[in-house]
Amino acid sequence: VVLLHQLVGDYLLAFFHIARTWVEEAMRANRKGRYDFDVFVSYSGKDEHWVTDELLPNLGKRGPPFLRLCLHSRDFELGKDIVENITDSLYRSRHTLCLVSRNYLRSNWCSLEMRLAMYRLLAEHRDVLVLVFLENVPHQLLNVHHRLSRLVKSRTYMDWPHDPALHNAFWDRLWKKLAP
Repeated sequence: VVLLHQLVGDYLLAFFHIARTWVEEAMRANRKGRYDFDVFVSYSGKDEHWVTDELLPNLGKRGPPFLRLCLHSRDFELGKDIVENITDSLYRSRHTLCLVSRNYLRSNWCSLEMRLAMYRLLAEHRDVLVLVFLENVPHQLLNVHHRLSRLVKSRTYMDWPHDPALHNAFWDRLWKKLAP
């Protein structure tokens, strides 16, 4: 473990400093409050069917005003560094919507998006982060993700209702939170 830390630790530290610089630059660029998107959607690619079948028809087409959703599969700039795409997209959006599932918790990219969104939440002192749990996540799995576990204990989040009779109320509540 010590050898691994010595070999990888410097790279992780350098990566953190690069990401932090991108975040600070993105914050400076968006100080005037102009955003390209209303919502940056952070989700696992394995949950893309839910985004396509549920989120887009119910949130992206509800309005007016209509929400401008940023999806990595559609809106990331081709050829651009992935970390830079994530950082730029997150800061070009008024809110970050994290769609938490077991798949989400297993993804390193989703973990990075969550960390950057939490950093922004702390840095801007604004309510920019919205959590939606797509499925029941066992506490022992959630506890492995310390930041998310603490966030769930201190902030209100939403659970996707599996009862279709509750879907409209879910979408109404989420839209009211994210609408400009």
